[in-house]
Amino acid sequence: MKSISVLVIGAGETGAPLLTQLLDAPFVDVRGVADLDLTRPGIALARARGVAVSDDFEALVKAGPDVDVIIDVTGVPAVRERLRTLMQQGGNTHTVIVHERVALLMMSLGAGQLVETRHAESGY
Repeated sequence: MKSISVLVIGAGETGAPLLTQLLDAPFVDVRGVADLDLTRPGIALARARGVAVSDDFEALVKAGPDVDVIIDVTGVPAVRERLRTLMQQGGNTHTVIVHERVALLMMSLGAGQLVETRHAESGY
């Protein structure tokens, strides 16, 4: 495997710093970033780096069945459930969905300290 292809769902306070790390990693191919609010910092970063952006995460997921990892940093249980449903409906057994807490763990390990998020797990 020469690179790991990734979609990021959520481009706010957690998604933007994570996206920076992903875009700077030469072994990561960021295929798209989604957020309901296209003015979020992660969306601007993705656009500046030539990465596809959308306010419709489902469209990105359906367009990239060969993506290795979908990182959900929305903190919204309904988004996680919908991602699982989309994978099942599409017969996608390849893509792994990474929960926000796992992303925070990985970011914290890289930072050498616990990385906090400010948004709640209530609306998307």
